[in-house]
Amino acid sequence: MISTLEKEITLKFLKARKKDGFLNVISIFSFIGISLGVAVLIIVMSVMNGFRTELINKIVGFNAHITVKPYENQIEIYDLKKTKLKLISENLILSNSGEAIIIKKDTSKGIVLRGYSADDFSKLKIIKDETFIGNRNNLLKNYISIGKELSFTLNLKIGDDITIMSSSGVETIIGSLPKKKVFTVASLFESGLTDFDNNIAFINLNTLDEFFNLKSEDRNLEIYLKNPQNIENQKFIVQQIFPNNFVYSWADTNSSLFSALKVERNVMFIILSLIIIVAAFNIISGLTILVKNKTRDIAILKSIGVLNKSIVKIFFLIGVIIGTSATIFGIVLGVTFSMYVENLRQFLSTVFNISLFPEEIYFLSTMPSEINPLSIFIISLCSILITIIVSIFPALKAVKLDPVKTLKYE
Repeated sequence: MISTLEKEITLKFLKARKKDGFLNVISIFSFIGISLGVAVLIIVMSVMNGFRTELINKIVGFNAHITVKPYENQIEIYDLKKTKLKLISENLILSNSGEAIIIKKDTSKGIVLRGYSADDFSKLKIIKDETFIGNRNNLLKNYISIGKELSFTLNLKIGDDITIMSSSGVETIIGSLPKKKVFTVASLFESGLTDFDNNIAFINLNTLDEFFNLKSEDRNLEIYLKNPQNIENQKFIVQQIFPNNFVYSWADTNSSLFSALKVERNVMFIILSLIIIVAAFNIISGLTILVKNKTRDIAILKSIGVLNKSIVKIFFLIGVIIGTSATIFGIVLGVTFSMYVENLRQFLSTVFNISLFPEEIYFLSTMPSEINPLSIFIISLCSILITIIVSIFPALKAVKLDPVKTLKYE
């Protein structure tokens, strides 16, 4: 416990005096350094969390959360009616895909075709988006839905015809020849990710099976979950339901990307934590000088019977108060900036006429920010722990002063 005397002496030592000018400067810089370190850490972690969430939403919005691919046997229909699957899933959609080549005048381009039934196509999240252009229920026999990026690349618009060559061939008397089919552009979609918009198109599932010589037994099951974030547990449930099929999730297909993001976030946390550590070492300097300046006061306290542990508490409390108050101020500053980081980006872009966070590089039109209470707690805890550790040494040094020698030479 902290006694009233210890509290009063601590507050007295914290008050600025003219003769402690240099000491006050060190204390102020310690406070500012820790505050900025905490604030910058919160801002960076919030932006990286926001970027990760936005990227997940875009990937999840375009791809199935979990995909089940058949090995030798087709996916059994009765498995789709199991209670566990119904509890975690929002939509169950059968699909298939194949690689083809688009031919338009003198231009050719490789593309991945995905097949859906007309009813299932309208259930896709990307099709429900307000950026979608065209008829959502018009994925019929010879119609195709392409990305806006691809429409710009090939100068296509709704109603135009395009020729697509299949990777599967048809046997003739002169050998195997690739299949060709003319499709009419029925709609345009936009996922927000250029790679998807430029390289993937949707056609009718039956048309795709015929175009690539596929059977209904080859069809995949796309599972769209109610909570796609909690992917590992739900993937395990699906694997139990389909033990004889290959099951993979959106996290598996993008594992390298999200591993890189995780490593980058951890490295940034370590690097920026050094700001707090450097600032905290200023507390050692400040408290050491304070002990030196308060030598006479410490000697008087000891001579009137104040215990060594009380003196340790006093100087320890001074360091902790500076560090804790700086941490709290840094949290307020960091959270405030995180909430208005997009407004700040727009302001700086306008004032300096520069492009911060360009959309063509980061796939996002705005700077995302997601304030994570757990991240703030960890940052605050680390900051306060560092402050506590660096406050121990000066506090112990104050105890070692000999009151007799000190008063003799004062």
